Amino acid sequence: MTDVSNQDIDIRLEAEIVADRNSGWACIVVPDSKRHLGTGTAVKISGAVDEQPFEATMLPIGGGEHMVPIKAALRKAIGKGIGDHVHLEITGRRS
Repeated sequence: MTDVSNQDIDIRLEAEIVADRNSGWACIVVPDSKRHLGTGTAVKISGAVDEQPFEATMLPIGGGEHMVPIKAALRKAIGKGIGDHVHLEITGRRS
């Protein structure tokens, strides 16, 4: 079994903050994330949204995609909300 704790990841994309269709949470959908991460399960990550550092747990939403929840404190820090576009960088996988 491969140890994936504290592993470097390099996922970068421009994306819209959307409301998740099931939970209603503000999030960013990461297309093809299952292939990039090697799993369709929840993954703890670190990175930045519009250069604001954050940590979160990416949650699978089906179709090989994960969502990254964007908490209210992060949205406030970057001055953006649902419907706004941001630059997402996922740089690490945490254990």
